[in-house]
Amino acid sequence: MTDDRPARVWNLVAAQAARRGGPVSAADACAAAVAAVDVTGAWLIAARGAEAGHLMRVTDQVSELLAELQLTLGEGPGPDAAASGGPVLASDLDETEAVRRWPAFAPAARRAGAAAIFAFPLQLGAIRTGVMSLYRARSGPLSAFQLGDALIFADTATQLLLDAQDQPVQDHPAQDQPARTAGSAAAGPGGQPAYLTRHRAEIDQATGMLTEQLDVGIAEAFIRLRAYAYAHDRRLSDLARDIVARRLRLSPDPDPRKDAQG
Repeated sequence: MTDDRPARVWNLVAAQAARRGGPVSAADACAAAVAAVDVTGAWLIAARGAEAGHLMRVTDQVSELLAELQLTLGEGPGPDAAASGGPVLASDLDETEAVRRWPAFAPAARRAGAAAIFAFPLQLGAIRTGVMSLYRARSGPLSAFQLGDALIFADTATQLLLDAQDQPVQDHPAQDQPARTAGSAAAGPGGQPAYLTRHRAEIDQATGMLTEQLDVGIAEAFIRLRAYAYAHDRRLSDLARDIVARRLRLSPDPDPRKDAQG
């Protein structure tokens, strides 16, 4: 049975791709893991090294919010898994250890609807390609069997991301508007939907605009963007959209509360 596990996981990923109507992708591994591992939802981030990465797939709105919270706050199981190169298993976000480890993220994730999060780095040897995260609306650890499956889904997603690096991006304008679920059609390598491509592009564009507005480097501009979002309890993507549309201009003042709508 154990020897057949990789083949079983691959069949589940292939079946997910068939339902979606496209080639097998890392996004399909993320989506297929939800039912197989018995979690509420999942998301997948593709990244190289220490970069923030690109959100490739979310299976529901809570997953998208959790991914964005970690990006905004700079803490959580995902960033820790990326930094350590090993799984980070938070079976109860209300536990003292979780709150101490992620003082901003843990309570925010609970409010978003997650009680447990399990993050798995996507890596092959020294090559790191991102993180796949799973969440549950109830607390409790993964069973040994579920953990084994999750690790194989992560390995499968890693290989598919690596395979996708040499594939050309395909644009599917008509698939740009479906609900943000596991069944949404993919627009690019790795299975990234078009709306998630725009999501990251707006954040990158807003960060670039802030380098000019604040006369700072790209790293400092992104810190200011995150600080403003945190101070004003706003989603990073919504804030970036306002900056790109020139509805908001941040001032050089280091206090994000003093920035004004334009």
